[in-house]
Amino acid sequence: MAGGSDVAETSSLSCARCGNPAHLQCPKCMELKLPREGGAFCTQDCFKASWRSHKSVHLKEKQSSIVTGTPREQNSDLLDEGWLYCLKKGQARTPKLPYFDWTGTLRPYPISSRRAVPAHIERPDWAVSGIPQIEPNSDLQHVVEIKTRNQIERMRETCRIAREVLDAAARVIQPGVTTDEIDRVVHDATIEAGGYPSPLNYHFFPKSCCTSINEVICHGIPDARKLEDGDIVNVDVTVCYKGVHGDLNETFFVGNVDEESQRLVQCTYECLEKAISIVKPGVRFREIGEVINRHATMSGFSVVKSICGHGIGELFHCAPNIPHYGRNKAVGVMKAGQTFTIEPMINAGVWRDRMWPDGWTAVTADGKRSAQFEHTLLVTETGVEVLTARLPSSPNVYPWLSA
Repeated sequence: MAGGSDVAETSSLSCARCGNPAHLQCPKCMELKLPREGGAFCTQDCFKASWRSHKSVHLKEKQSSIVTGTPREQNSDLLDEGWLYCLKKGQARTPKLPYFDWTGTLRPYPISSRRAVPAHIERPDWAVSGIPQIEPNSDLQHVVEIKTRNQIERMRETCRIAREVLDAAARVIQPGVTTDEIDRVVHDATIEAGGYPSPLNYHFFPKSCCTSINEVICHGIPDARKLEDGDIVNVDVTVCYKGVHGDLNETFFVGNVDEESQRLVQCTYECLEKAISIVKPGVRFREIGEVINRHATMSGFSVVKSICGHGIGELFHCAPNIPHYGRNKAVGVMKAGQTFTIEPMINAGVWRDRMWPDGWTAVTADGKRSAQFEHTLLVTETGVEVLTARLPSSPNVYPWLSA
């Protein structure tokens, strides 16, 4: 327990414990800039005798800082500049942090306004209205499309751009960088390549990528929170270019990450790699979940069941659904020319998830960490082509790739 700091003799403050004239000030209260009256004491004896109850004041202040998302002064500045909390799947904003029974220590922060897309960029049909028109009513929600040679070539090009965009995001990840800044990098790199960031305004999603930190499973909204040493963060990028989509994500380490989180991220990476290794014509889609579930559970982790991989091409999401858990009921077998994503979400604790008030952010039910990796794949005549594969120029951020 820290000792008290001197207060000027001319102070008219009274001891918070006994009411006598105070000559000492709690150093923690001074550090947190709390009102002087609550942290003033007449002697070290009074200070020590009050410590058990007095330290709860510090805890409440820390919890308040977590709830507001940023220090009070900074949060006020953000709100003055038009940064607001997200509600209703992106359709509403509020200056107050929504009430929620948070499962972990992470909290949402205010988000900036939507980024502009230049007029010359080709846009999907949701770019203005926020509501996809073609996708929900397409026959490809029920039939797995066999891509034409032209579609495959366009997807190769788009997926390479998406990989380069994710690599650009990976290079800026470090403690102190906000997820909003990651979103800006993703947005600018996508536009520079001539593409449209597919998530932007998709069902009103407010940003150009998803950034999912620690207990966030997926669909985290980039905001004003600064990455902290020890975080893990998933960045999910999808690019729309020449009328097709390319989708991938990776989970990154921020600074010095604890051993258990490192093990979780590596296991998730391995789950994806093992699943990709079985992809070829004639394999049942349900087998993907069996492979992933086996490796995750043997490592002591669980597999999220509520969110699947998906078909992709001229539609952002379509058939087939790709469950990542065991004993799933996915129908159909793989055929050459099909394209889909595999994107396992692996949790350190229970597999169940909950949804934040923003309507997008899925978090673990027990507040423990989650990791995810994703690739867009093409089934070939003899096996699989990873359309979003790492490039020679991709940053080497995973120690197991160098082993």
